[in-house]
Amino acid sequence: MDDLDGPRFGPAAGGAPRQLVVLCHGLGADGHDLIDLAPTWSRALPHAAFAAPDAPFPCDMGPGGRQWFSVADRTPSRVEAGVRHATPFLNRFVDAELARLSLTPTAYALMGFSQGAMMVLFAGLRRAAAPRGILAFSGALIAPQSLTTELANRAPVLLVHGEVDDVVPVTRSREAATALRTAGIAVEETYCERLGHGIDDAGLSMGALFLQHCFAADR
Repeated sequence: MDDLDGPRFGPAAGGAPRQLVVLCHGLGADGHDLIDLAPTWSRALPHAAFAAPDAPFPCDMGPGGRQWFSVADRTPSRVEAGVRHATPFLNRFVDAELARLSLTPTAYALMGFSQGAMMVLFAGLRRAAAPRGILAFSGALIAPQSLTTELANRAPVLLVHGEVDDVVPVTRSREAATALRTAGIAVEETYCERLGHGIDDAGLSMGALFLQHCFAADR
């Protein structure tokens, strides 16, 4: 499958969109898993269009669902290879969606959860046309050793993670924050006490505020 597709929402205010927010789901899910965030965040961004693409590959760890890359082998080199293979799919979707909506190349933000968060951190910081912001929930920074040589922009990043996440340890976001700041990227962090591998109301609120700040010049 060369072209991604998935559910869309908005703009809630009607009319032509002023921004695009792309939502990237986690392992074994699909775009419908995250598009439900759009009505909540559209209260902060009523003129934004939201799109949640299905990842390019069938999930190889169970029936149904999609994946950006396989985690059957979780060695860092294999994970990095998977992320690099999936990045052009995401980039083509973002570019096509911006063109479809008649938006400028930088009128977008990227958000991801879990495996999707790994994708948006990797792909977003390597795009020539910088996103206004990158929101990574319960994720990790893949291939931090290559970031300084491959960095194409310094879009601000929001990291949100549950303190008791037993799928992707919270230490992965703390390590990401350190590496991102070392590369000169502005980072905001929110760690949610008693939250496992998920998104809670505190994370939703931080995401809404972050998106408002990212697109403040458009309002």
